[in-house]
Amino acid sequence: MLAESRYLRCAGRELHFVDWGDPNAPVVVAWHGLARTGRDMDELARHLVGQGYRVLCPDTVGRGLSQWSADPANEYKLSFYAAQARDLLDQLGLQRVHWVGTSMGGAIGTLCAGGLAEPTLKGRIRSLVLNDNAPQLAQPAIERIKAYAGQPPAFDTVLELEAFFRQVYKPYGWLSDPQWKVLTESSVRRLPDGRVTPHYDPAMVQQFVNHPDDYLIWHHYDAITCPVLCLRGAESDLVLPDTVTQMHTRGPGARGQLTVVEVPGCGHAPALNVDSHFNWVTGFLKTAEQAEAGAGL
Repeated sequence: MLAESRYLRCAGRELHFVDWGDPNAPVVVAWHGLARTGRDMDELARHLVGQGYRVLCPDTVGRGLSQWSADPANEYKLSFYAAQARDLLDQLGLQRVHWVGTSMGGAIGTLCAGGLAEPTLKGRIRSLVLNDNAPQLAQPAIERIKAYAGQPPAFDTVLELEAFFRQVYKPYGWLSDPQWKVLTESSVRRLPDGRVTPHYDPAMVQQFVNHPDDYLIWHHYDAITCPVLCLRGAESDLVLPDTVTQMHTRGPGARGQLTVVEVPGCGHAPALNVDSHFNWVTGFLKTAEQAEAGAGL
């Protein structure tokens, strides 16, 4: 299966992404969560390639193999991430894409699909999957994420780091032992003293300090005109049921374009690594494409 590791300079910073599948196939952008990397999307990408899609899995600036920002106060924020996404699509010549975003990746997709942050992206997002993300997030859960992401621990061994990941990402739901190993090995860097730590710039969590309302994005959600699927972890402390109820009354929800699925056995956020997750995503993409065809788009 073709999976190429690539680099492009987007909005002035080098962005790493894995490009899966046939270059001529319909495109899905799969964007990871706050303190993660694009490799979290490996399992989903393999499945979608088998369904006839090309899948792009970026590392957000400051994460994974992408460049760290020299201006964290102004670049670790959703609008800059959306600018990088627009530049990525422009450089690749992609006019229409589906978007699957976990947590922060869903928020970036919301900005892109709404078109307020990046007007040239309006109409280019064919459909949007929000994997345990919403236009408003529960503050206690944000504080929990800040606590572990803002001060990443360091360990003497990779096995100790894996044990940490297994604990902090337990809400992802079931992962096989090999999947936990890949998650760990694809998101580890070694410090000068020889210890290992998660592969991201700790300054990225300053987004919540410098831009405290960055994830309050109802106005972007209201501007979305494409179909939206919200996969809510049934035990999520980040996306609350009351918020989902409000999503049904606004934007795509008010237009009958919102589908919500409660994902059992998961909190924040489903790992998108098992057949039920694959089937929800693929079924949604195919339904969105059928609706486009019926509308003559």
